[in-house]
Amino acid sequence: MTVDDTGSGADADGPVDPPPYADVDGPVDPPPYSTSFERGDPDASDPGGNPLALRLEHLILGAERRYTPFQAARSAGVSMELASRFWRAMGFADIGQAKALTEADVLALRRLAGLVEAGLLSEAMAVQVARSTGQTTARLAEWQMDSFLEGLTEPPEPGMTRTEVTYPIVELLLPELEEFLVYVWRRQLAASAGRVVQAADDEEMVDRRLAVGFADLVGFTRLTRRMEEEELGELVEAFETTAADLVAANGGRLIKTLGDEVLYAADDAGVAAEIALRLIETMANDETMPELRVGIAFGTVTTRMGDVFGTTVNLASRLTSIAPRDAVLVDSALAEELIRTAEAPVSEAEAAEAAATAEKEGEEPPTYRFALQPMWQRPVRGLGVVEPWLLTRRDGTTS
Repeated sequence: MTVDDTGSGADADGPVDPPPYADVDGPVDPPPYSTSFERGDPDASDPGGNPLALRLEHLILGAERRYTPFQAARSAGVSMELASRFWRAMGFADIGQAKALTEADVLALRRLAGLVEAGLLSEAMAVQVARSTGQTTARLAEWQMDSFLEGLTEPPEPGMTRTEVTYPIVELLLPELEEFLVYVWRRQLAASAGRVVQAADDEEMVDRRLAVGFADLVGFTRLTRRMEEEELGELVEAFETTAADLVAANGGRLIKTLGDEVLYAADDAGVAAEIALRLIETMANDETMPELRVGIAFGTVTTRMGDVFGTTVNLASRLTSIAPRDAVLVDSALAEELIRTAEAPVSEAEAAEAAATAEKEGEEPPTYRFALQPMWQRPVRGLGVVEPWLLTRRDGTTS
């Protein structure tokens, strides 16, 4: 929220009496500003707020609008400049000096600023925390609301509109979803903290060696021209759901989804390879799904705000773009890692020779999960000449 420090006609000396819409059990009078400042409306102080929207806001936030941005910043003991940086990072639109903030907004400012003052976070890091949290929860909130309302086939009472149904749905789901959100966040935080403490050194906490994979639906652009919007949405949702489940179940981490493409990472090359082949196999058995191609690269990756960056990520993306349909291409670094960890033989000839030697000596022959076939070297835009390897399952292995 960008605001000026003048208070713009508002009493900047402290909290003011709550507006007249506090009674959410009956009709409410619209306050002299819009409820839709979070959406970035050009004139957030436009009069005529929607009474139901106000009731929903009060239900969800559990507090009344009491502060202008200037008053909130002053009550939190934060400069307007820093408060505006935090609000923008969280994804809140500029609201001028509308009285639209609550005690919770003041407390959030105070907490972030307190972390900076205590030296636990730098100011830049506190802004990053605000941004990552805002972006993640904004998407989550949109998805949840769309999904819950879309799932309504019949209103609980005849004649009720979807708008009227929203309030009781939110009222019922809010406490349960809030607890579930905190539970999942703590679980994910515990897993992430575990990976950090297992890092070999401090540098590896940020720049780590990971296997990064892209899975891409083939011919998706053509599909968008042929399919109805609802069908296309269902296909994308099915693809993302299937991919997310397979990545998680096999020990990887889903980094992000891009409609027709998913990006995942794994600490272990074998895990990344297994995920790629399972994705190909699962999609191939689904007649409603287009063909899939996957590219994986292994190397140093920079992690920021839950995303991954660097040459390794770019290489995985390029390998995906040149991979055959229903096939997995990997870079030489991942192939070498699979060979080093005995997940794949150097060649089929060596595998056969090792099996014959083991049989001769009465020992169990070595077993490999994967097979690697070198492909023609080729130039890749921005990365020079690369040697891709075709990854497949070894004969006799099961998915």
